[in-house]
Amino acid sequence: MTEQPSTLYAKLLGETAPISWKELQPFFARGALLWVDPGLDLVAVAESFALDQKEPIAAWLEAAKVEKVSDSRALELHDGAPDLWAVVVSPWILIQNRAA
Repeated sequence: MTEQPSTLYAKLLGETAPISWKELQPFFARGALLWVDPGLDLVAVAESFALDQKEPIAAWLEAAKVEKVSDSRALELHDGAPDLWAVVVSPWILIQNRAA
């Protein structure tokens, strides 16, 4: 049995886009960036945030699979210029390195 993606998932997928670290720097300065581990589905994580699903979010935060972008990670992103993807779930911008 194949599950159809939710309407919200499809909407968020359509709003996911590549972005450069330079474009993200102002949001980092405001503390609005969340790093999503490359092993997770960025859109599924965004959907959980949009639906305020506390259990999976708490588990990801506890396991450091989702976390605020730290100063050291910001420096790595600045120096490494990776392929980043982002999706906005206000007040957050969730980002992920898609090349990993």
